[in-house]
Amino acid sequence: MNDFSAGSQAAVLPLFSALVALTLLICVMAGPDRDDLTNFYTGYLSLTPLKNGLAIAGDYISAATVLSTTGIIALAGYDGYVLAVSTTMSLVLLMFLLAEPLRSVGEFTMGDVLARNMPGRAVRVASCVVTLSATLPFLVVQLSGAGSLLTFILGMPHLAGARTVCIVLVGSLMIIYAAIGGMRGTAIIQMIKIVLLLLTSIAVAALVLNRFDWSSSELLRAARHGSGAGPAFLQQGLQLGTSAGGRLDFISLQITVVLGVACLPHVTMRLYSARDVPAVRRSMSWAVGTVTTFCLLVIIMGTGAAALVGSQHITAADPQGRTSVLMLSRALGGDAASPGATILYSAVAGMVFITLLSSVAGMTLAAASSLAHDLFAHVARRGQAEPRTEMTVAVWTSVVVGTVAMGLSILVQEWDIGVLTTLAICIGASAVAPALTYSLFWRGFTRTGLLAALYGGTACALLLMVFSKAVSGTPSAVFPDADFALFPMRSTGLVSVPFGYLAGWLGSRLDHRRRAADSRETRRLYEESEARLLASAE
Repeated sequence: MNDFSAGSQAAVLPLFSALVALTLLICVMAGPDRDDLTNFYTGYLSLTPLKNGLAIAGDYISAATVLSTTGIIALAGYDGYVLAVSTTMSLVLLMFLLAEPLRSVGEFTMGDVLARNMPGRAVRVASCVVTLSATLPFLVVQLSGAGSLLTFILGMPHLAGARTVCIVLVGSLMIIYAAIGGMRGTAIIQMIKIVLLLLTSIAVAALVLNRFDWSSSELLRAARHGSGAGPAFLQQGLQLGTSAGGRLDFISLQITVVLGVACLPHVTMRLYSARDVPAVRRSMSWAVGTVTTFCLLVIIMGTGAAALVGSQHITAADPQGRTSVLMLSRALGGDAASPGATILYSAVAGMVFITLLSSVAGMTLAAASSLAHDLFAHVARRGQAEPRTEMTVAVWTSVVVGTVAMGLSILVQEWDIGVLTTLAICIGASAVAPALTYSLFWRGFTRTGLLAALYGGTACALLLMVFSKAVSGTPSAVFPDADFALFPMRSTGLVSVPFGYLAGWLGSRLDHRRRAADSRETRRLYEESEARLLASAE
């Protein structure tokens, strides 16, 4: 492995440098004026449906999808296949249920959607809190993983100092992208990322299938053998177990993914950059087609990693299998000194690098936009902030969010913090999804119900996750030597999602009884926009 890494660094380092230089130049050229909020938050609504669809797909496909899902498929087979399908279904749900209504009433952030019928500082604050709760854990996981992955790619010693340097490098670039590029700059980076992802993944998947004479049965047979699990590789249970509790946990995870991934703030924010409702409809068609294609390629690559690399070698490099796609490129390249092996490994490494950069940039932009637009402009300045002032705050909040995420990532780089990805998705499913669906489709939804859904769903997901088996009580937990697990699952969705919806409904019912006048006003505001919401009228 070291010989291969030393021989490929000569190609990988210039590629990384070229990608950084290109993306920084794009951000500078596409960046908004300092007093133009519409350009910063939406990119002047100037992207065509194809470009916006590619940008949505780029925001949606994070490093966790590329690396973790491939690793789960390589190590757990069937469980990883279902996860890839659930990831696609989440975007399909967003397309058919939420995309058009969100574009009809949304402006810049999730707070604009939620506050349209229930204006007030409490709603803006709650929206900002939930946005940060969903994006910051994701940021920490992506940056922490960037440290380990870049040291692996570059063949550097896997030491804390080397990982810290990589985290600071990626974190600094993500701050620049979000602060300077705004929505348009990050959109172009996402488009570059998704094109590179598709081209590289198609090449790797084709090489995998060619190795087995384009026979899926031969590929699966080799994967069963390489995984060491035999027939169990194509059965549910390798990831979470086959007991009744394991099956419930598996169902809980899939529910969480389907409802939560597409509702994450950095994904829904991209919808507001479409010109109009027909444009967002076409954009989502492109996005769903792109994500579906990529998930199929991930299934082939993960299966190929199990067949050609083997679970023992994959887990030896990383217990979660996040380096499996890189190891697969080495296995496909054959002779480590050959030009073909170097080119293939460099292409896959570049794909991973640009995915890490673009993913964290989009999340940083979403968090900074909520802080600047919801908390500063509408709470601190009561909607009276000057555009130039709000732009300045948005830039500096990008710096603050990025710096905090970098600091946390450095502190926890020795931990197995993959649970934070599950936590972020659980918050999306348990708090954001109930708040959005009730706000868009229930005329009886009130401010109290909204706050109950946002805070209640977030608190329930966070509390259950802290006391879950993913944090303590098992060898693969964050704290394997401690045992304070009171919740017998690794995902909270089976409990926290119904709790979030129930909290929103119960809060609204109680609010109707206590404040009938305010409830009638909220209902009137909803009915004024109901045709635009449900019929997608302009």
